[in-house]
Amino acid sequence: MPEIISINGEEIKLGENKTLNLNVAKLPTHTSIDLSVDIFRAKKDGPVLLLTGGLHGDETNGIEIIRRMISNKKLQPEVGTVVAIPIVNVYGFIFNQRGVPDGKDINRSFPGAKVGSLARMIAYTLMQSILPVVDCGIDFHTGGASRANYPQVRCSFNQPEAKKLASAFSAPVMMHSNLIKNSFRMAAHKKGKPIIVYEAGETLRFDEMAINEGIKGTMRVMNYLGMKPYQEEKPTTRIVKKSAWIRAKKSGLFNATAALGDVVSAKQELGYISEPFGGRKAKMLSSRDGIIIGLNNNPIVHKGDAIIHLAYN
Repeated sequence: MPEIISINGEEIKLGENKTLNLNVAKLPTHTSIDLSVDIFRAKKDGPVLLLTGGLHGDETNGIEIIRRMISNKKLQPEVGTVVAIPIVNVYGFIFNQRGVPDGKDINRSFPGAKVGSLARMIAYTLMQSILPVVDCGIDFHTGGASRANYPQVRCSFNQPEAKKLASAFSAPVMMHSNLIKNSFRMAAHKKGKPIIVYEAGETLRFDEMAINEGIKGTMRVMNYLGMKPYQEEKPTTRIVKKSAWIRAKKSGLFNATAALGDVVSAKQELGYISEPFGGRKAKMLSSRDGIIIGLNNNPIVHKGDAIIHLAYN
């Protein structure tokens, strides 16, 4: 990266820190909605790491991971540059919702468009103003719709550089995940910029384990990139290649007897669904050997609902 990088017409030199506000649009009240971007540059040139949170506006754990790292001055590199965007989807954040007001998902709207839906315009802003100056990134997410995720990092094992980043992150679980059409990760891959996804916790709930694992993983990636030393014994990571949801075979009230992160065996009882009026219980059994990486926390379930996310090889 050159001595001076430029984002939206603003120049940031080596050794400088800046907060930029990229205007996206306005609320009906004429209140401006800006994308707040924090840039931390070392005096010595090196890799440029992008951190993004809140691409889905109700996924608060990622927002808190980046906020804490900014607040605790953990993102100041000794070499290279960190570009941090705590809240990508400001609209969703304001309204406690996943998408933007028209319901569209920003993470299915890449590479975006200068003129189009709000989701596509936000995606376009990221692609045009931010992605050209970065080398790689970590995109922070959580489970959705009352489903919690065990701390896991996702990447395509077919992308060597992304796999190296994911390995350096060293989350409790590292999972192969194919690139999804129109996602941020896919769009960045096409530009030669590997992005890994960290998934942990659930929407609108702080999860301290998820947040702490996200912070430590980011510090490990910075250490791997030579940006900042981080001394900590590398934890054990379970590497998995596949996953599948175990779905409810009847409607009723779900009670889990297994927990996130549990390593389970085929036919092991994971919970049961009971009738709300005191009737019979139906056991939920594991379909195979694996580890629980996702769990539905909503006790009211309908037949066919995704209840337990099992990762395996």
